[in-house]
Amino acid sequence: MRQIYSLTAVAVLTLSSLFASPVALAQGASYPSKPVRMVVPFPPGGPADLLGRVLGQKLSEAFGQAVVVENRAGAAGNLGVDLVAKSAPDGYTLAMVPAGNITVNPTLFPRLPYRQSELAPVSMVATVENVLVVHPSVPARSLQELVAFAKANPGKVSFASPGAGAQPHLAGEALKLATGADMVHVPYKGTGPALNDLLGGQVSMMFSQLSSALPHIQSGKLRALGVASLKRSSTLPDLPTVAEQGFPGFEAVSWYALMVPAGTSSEIIGRLHAETVKAMRQPDVIDKLTGLGARPVAGSPAELASLISAETARWADVIRRQGITAE
Repeated sequence: MRQIYSLTAVAVLTLSSLFASPVALAQGASYPSKPVRMVVPFPPGGPADLLGRVLGQKLSEAFGQAVVVENRAGAAGNLGVDLVAKSAPDGYTLAMVPAGNITVNPTLFPRLPYRQSELAPVSMVATVENVLVVHPSVPARSLQELVAFAKANPGKVSFASPGAGAQPHLAGEALKLATGADMVHVPYKGTGPALNDLLGGQVSMMFSQLSSALPHIQSGKLRALGVASLKRSSTLPDLPTVAEQGFPGFEAVSWYALMVPAGTSSEIIGRLHAETVKAMRQPDVIDKLTGLGARPVAGSPAELASLISAETARWADVIRRQGITAE
């Protein structure tokens, strides 16, 4: 298993940029002087792609230079992230990095081509809420009832995910650890097939991004039992969180962050951070992301580094205790 990086190690991602060379400082003064590429490590149409395009457009407007989104899918997003990690630290190659690629995959993939230390944090961009949903045939209208049913019927409750190590999988495993219930993981190749089988009753439950599950919750085809964030969703304010229902601290939130190659100057990181914060506060961006089920969240590079460290340790513990391996 790959080494887990501590807060001190991840903080180096930020501190290393404070000792930039004179060449880097000169680059920062005139940055950007040519088009910038935003690498999205997944195919078009998903949350990472949509967020990359929204932010890319705003950065382009602020810079007066094109910010071109480049989809580099493959190997669970690892190919695209590796491309950025190995790029020149000059601010002209950015990455829209999903949480899993920087906090989960370093543990899940023993031969990951990149290291956390090869990427420097710029800013959180957005979070996407996850919700626990069950097929209506499951005789549970609360999380407590689901746990009781699962314990009374060991191995008969199944939970779907888009694949081993994906956040819906880790969330399900974390719920198993928290409850002691015997539930069976059923991996699929993508969210679409997993959700389709849940709708068809082939599996019992799933942690799904709220934007994907909401139409089915509203139509009654799925029943929502809890939100996997520490605060209730403004979209479903009457739905309690998992944490509220007897499992304090339970959290499984999808998030996406802007990152650059390690060694990028503090001036360039500062400019990117400032413009990202401005973009995420613009009303049209807030409206657009809210419509996609996402919440704009911009924070400092240090805050992002701290989050990466904490979530790496948390998910590594789940992966180790549950014996999770990549497919």
